[in-house]
Amino acid sequence: MSDLWPGERGTIKAKADFNVSEDVAALRKAIEGIGTTEKTLIDILTHRSSSQKQAISKAYEETTKRVNLCSLSDTLLNVCVFCVHIFPSFFILTFMQCFQGAGTDTNILIEILASRTNKQIKEMSAAFAEVIKKTPMQELKTEVSGDFGKAILLLAEGARDESTNVNADKAKEDAKALYQAGEKRLGTDESKFIEILCKRSIPHLRQTILEYKNISGKTLQKSIEKEISGDLEELLVAIVKCVMSTPAYFAEKIYKSMKGAGTDENTLTRVMVSRGEIDMLDIRAEFKKLYQRSLYKEISSDVSGSYGDCLKMICGGED
Repeated sequence: MSDLWPGERGTIKAKADFNVSEDVAALRKAIEGIGTTEKTLIDILTHRSSSQKQAISKAYEETTKRVNLCSLSDTLLNVCVFCVHIFPSFFILTFMQCFQGAGTDTNILIEILASRTNKQIKEMSAAFAEVIKKTPMQELKTEVSGDFGKAILLLAEGARDESTNVNADKAKEDAKALYQAGEKRLGTDESKFIEILCKRSIPHLRQTILEYKNISGKTLQKSIEKEISGDLEELLVAIVKCVMSTPAYFAEKIYKSMKGAGTDENTLTRVMVSRGEIDMLDIRAEFKKLYQRSLYKEISSDVSGSYGDCLKMICGGED
């Protein structure tokens, strides 16, 4: 399977003189020797593309008949497990995490579906169905409900309008409809917010957000936070943030994962690994713009050891 979604703004690139046999031999020596040489492991996993890592993983398993990473620390092991999964498989791994334990982790659902394109969602859904033998829609229908469930299922269809043309009059109409569905009335018509924010094209929504500020005097995000609550609020705010800047949305998620007492290592790992090949350079720039501090330095001061070294390699630099 070829690389999916990587772009020029990622920090993790394909290795030009890639040799799968050499990498497998180096990994076997690093993992199966006396003590695990984590530096070798980190270097390979953060300097190979998704398809190259998949080839390494397959060859390693065929050669050794096993995957043995048990000597790694839990946090580094988590990074390594995420790293060796190419993007559709990575989605399956993260998607299934939503349903582990009691209740549904709506934060991961929101992150996945608010930030991905139709093409990405459809590729993820196809991969999920192939492995799990049912579609994400079938899984979601048993897990989510109410207005939040309606919005999530709309996004999971991967059917957002993809027109690049923006009609300013229609954007004004939608902005007015949102205003009348929320601030202008007693009670909120959540269905109107769901219809517009989950179906309209990204360029159209950018214009709608601008028009809303002209009509209301408030940002659409502020209005959503005032008028809507719970998981639906979180989802709609995430959509608005991703419409304006997906890298800024992920920069904020990374910052919050390291803010305060303790580190949310699951979120930090998931975002760093999943965006490493896509737009980490842009996330770094947005992080510095938002917090006046480089992402590299923030990681250095918050996490340590081999886990920290691995995340700094994915970050790719101090800019």
